[in-house]
Amino acid sequence: MKAGTKPADATERDVRCLAGSAGIGNRIDTLDWTRIATDLDEQGNALIPGLLSPGECDALAGQYDNDHLYRSRVVMARHGFGRGEYKYFRYPLPNIVQQLRAAFYPQLVPVANRWHQALNIDVRFPDRHEAFIDRCHHAGQVRPTPLILKYGAGDYNCLYQDLYGEHVFPLQVAILLSQPEHDFTGGEFVLTEQRPRMQSRPMVVPLQQGDAVIFAVHHRPVKGTRGAYRVNMRHGVSRLRSGHRHTVGVIFHDAT
Repeated sequence: MKAGTKPADATERDVRCLAGSAGIGNRIDTLDWTRIATDLDEQGNALIPGLLSPGECDALAGQYDNDHLYRSRVVMARHGFGRGEYKYFRYPLPNIVQQLRAAFYPQLVPVANRWHQALNIDVRFPDRHEAFIDRCHHAGQVRPTPLILKYGAGDYNCLYQDLYGEHVFPLQVAILLSQPEHDFTGGEFVLTEQRPRMQSRPMVVPLQQGDAVIFAVHHRPVKGTRGAYRVNMRHGVSRLRSGHRHTVGVIFHDAT
């Protein structure tokens, strides 16, 4: 068998993995959420090592070309977003993606509501993701936003924010599906933070295969001498030097 090819039954195994991976909700529930909340408050992002197994990562990445899973494909260069492409999953979401979305959301609600309170934003988020999605759909935000991104050599993602309508959950999750220094080189996950009257602060999050990073979608509060003030966050991916890189993104609000 040639290097890089899959055995004949790989697609069948990938579909089974997409249909559900045991214990994802439990993995998320048993994370150190005190540490994660502290990291989010202090840095605007939090790293979760090894959330998905290599098999789960390979299964998700291996289904990139199965177009029936997706509602649309975006080629970044056509829109000035960078180079590379991504696809939005369609409803119903693959069970592994739905599990990630449903299990992360209630753990992040306390942080989201605390941030809104600190920034004097009146909106509060319900405990259950289904209730928040109902709110989005009633406002016309009915298109699912979880997505998978694909980069090749020379590709990159410009700094951006995943804002899709009036209702925005202030945190999201990205999970690296590929193995750095094996599947690709370069391609670092990058965050920038713009504080008022200050130059932007860059942050590089060192992800390995299966690692997740939770980060601010748009704004987050930072404590100042006169209370909390708002900082602007953006995220992107630096240029790949070689290989191919896949990432899955879990966004909690839907799109118009």
